[in-house]
Amino acid sequence: MQKNRLQAGIALGVVLALGAAGCGLGDTASTQAGAVAKVPELPPGQQVSIVFESYNFGQAGAWTDTFDELIAKFQQAHPNIKVTAQKPQGNSPNPATDTVSSVQSQTAAGRPPDVAQLGFSDLDFTVRQLGAKPLDDLVGKDVVQANFTGTTHPYAPTARTLGDWDGKTYGVPFVFSTPVLYYNASLFQQAGLDPARPPSTWDEVRTAADAIKKATGKGGVYLDCLTKEAKDWCFQSLVRSNGGQVIAADRKSLSYTGQPAVEVVKMAQSLVGTGASPKLTQKQGYETFARGDIGMILESSAVQATFVKGAKDKWDLRSAPMPAFTGKPVVPTNSGASLFVFATDPAKQRAGWELIKFLTSEQAYGTIATKIGYLPLRSGLADDPAGLRDWVRQNPLVKPNLAQLKNMEPWVSFPGSSYLQIRDGMMEAVEEAVYQGADPQASLDAAKARGTQLLPGGGK
Repeated sequence: MQKNRLQAGIALGVVLALGAAGCGLGDTASTQAGAVAKVPELPPGQQVSIVFESYNFGQAGAWTDTFDELIAKFQQAHPNIKVTAQKPQGNSPNPATDTVSSVQSQTAAGRPPDVAQLGFSDLDFTVRQLGAKPLDDLVGKDVVQANFTGTTHPYAPTARTLGDWDGKTYGVPFVFSTPVLYYNASLFQQAGLDPARPPSTWDEVRTAADAIKKATGKGGVYLDCLTKEAKDWCFQSLVRSNGGQVIAADRKSLSYTGQPAVEVVKMAQSLVGTGASPKLTQKQGYETFARGDIGMILESSAVQATFVKGAKDKWDLRSAPMPAFTGKPVVPTNSGASLFVFATDPAKQRAGWELIKFLTSEQAYGTIATKIGYLPLRSGLADDPAGLRDWVRQNPLVKPNLAQLKNMEPWVSFPGSSYLQIRDGMMEAVEEAVYQGADPQASLDAAKARGTQLLPGGGK
């Protein structure tokens, strides 16, 4: 399966500062992932309480409101299942960065959430270290596959196996986006640009950004791909679209010091250096664009609702596919997460599966797509008159994301017990070069030297 092929060889995950190895989550636990007993259906009227942890509850506005609505609808349909929703434990500006440590600390204390939303790049750690349950064993492989294919609108093929590991489905892909170029058509007009012809290459982005900056005094473009806080899913898409990879195909060496990656960093550094791209944090970037003070932003659709709200009756918000490097195909990658079961009680496991089925249903994706902007992974909904067809026609912002879903490639994680340190080291080097003016090649070379020592076998 595609995710497994790209991530084959990932070792045991991070050893976080929570001292999990000393609490039963060390190397011994990493070898214990295996079959579990199939759980029975819940008898009618049996009362069950479960905890659902999702980083969406740590974000104000459309995220929390939408997921509160979904949980309420689930409980109406399943009055015997009480769901307590919570955000990950932690204080990071982006709650998605607290997910792994939050589940780890609760598991060490003997109280893991029953269902949790965790990122695709943490799959090996989630299975081997955190103890996610194999859904194929819990409810049966046929039942799991029926959730993907047995409805009117099956999952998009590129999304279906992203939560698989070692031949089993552990997580059901839930929400994600590909990189989308949102742009302010009002600023385009003020700068003498044709808003009906958004940039399709990065050279055109530079030209448009310079024109917007010169004509309006506002920021030209912001790429939410270049900071440690942004993680590396979007940076990987940039590098792969320029013909490179951040890690070699055999997963034994780091390759983000090659020409394709260095060229990406130089391009971004130049945008900042000329003033066409402002120096902003991730949150500052999307909030500034939402206010109408940046012409373009390469961003996840996770914040589309924020853009729609900010632009309403003030400026003209539009979207376009991710720009290409001249002469090269765009390779969109995915952000986002899957849903996993961590409950050990059979009744809670069954209730957790029922929640996962509901949250990945056609009904749920209709709500998630229209109120947040995330991709409906049951992509046929976009063409269904009884589904999202009319909404898609009235809301063309979603179209580039839907189109890119067809040729999307998975976000690749780094291998070994220090994969997060390797990833963060790479992104710190990118950030240092783009926003602090460091030499791109030297900065990436230094990060690679440190990261290589963290690879299994020291990169040998």
